[in-house]
Amino acid sequence: MKNIKRLWTPWRMPFLQAKQQSCVFCQVLQRQEDEQDLIIWRAEHTYVMLNRYPYNTGHLLIIARLHLPSFEDLTPVCRAEMMELATQAMKVLRAVYRPHGFNVGANIGEAAGAGIPGHVHLHVLPRWVGDASFTLTLGETKTLPETLEETWQKVRTAWLVENGHLPHKSS
Repeated sequence: MKNIKRLWTPWRMPFLQAKQQSCVFCQVLQRQEDEQDLIIWRAEHTYVMLNRYPYNTGHLLIIARLHLPSFEDLTPVCRAEMMELATQAMKVLRAVYRPHGFNVGANIGEAAGAGIPGHVHLHVLPRWVGDASFTLTLGETKTLPETLEETWQKVRTAWLVENGHLPHKSS
């Protein structure tokens, strides 16, 4: 293994340790520190938060409030709310980042790639034509053009405007 590449990510260790001890989605839901926990919106059966380890800037998660592993375990009302919030997430992300498309999906179970297999959630990822930069193609490293705090502020503000909690800015 002389050509093995390593990308050290020590900031992920608290996530990995928390994941082993309890569900990080349940933990952040109980706290009321939305900015710190990157929660964008709390709805009746679900909530929306930024992925702390995003594939792209604006990578949102739509998460059921109940700790259940799969969509078939949720009520129809909860599933419907998840889809409505995914739709709203795309609308907000279009306004903030103007992506060319989206990946929307879920990984159900560890075998399917779920990082938190016991708590069902949807991913909403904005995508751009040509967003595979040379660092991803050659260096197998993803670059993100802004901090999570900046992304949270932009998306949270746009979400509040979309839901009538803030006035629209005039151009």
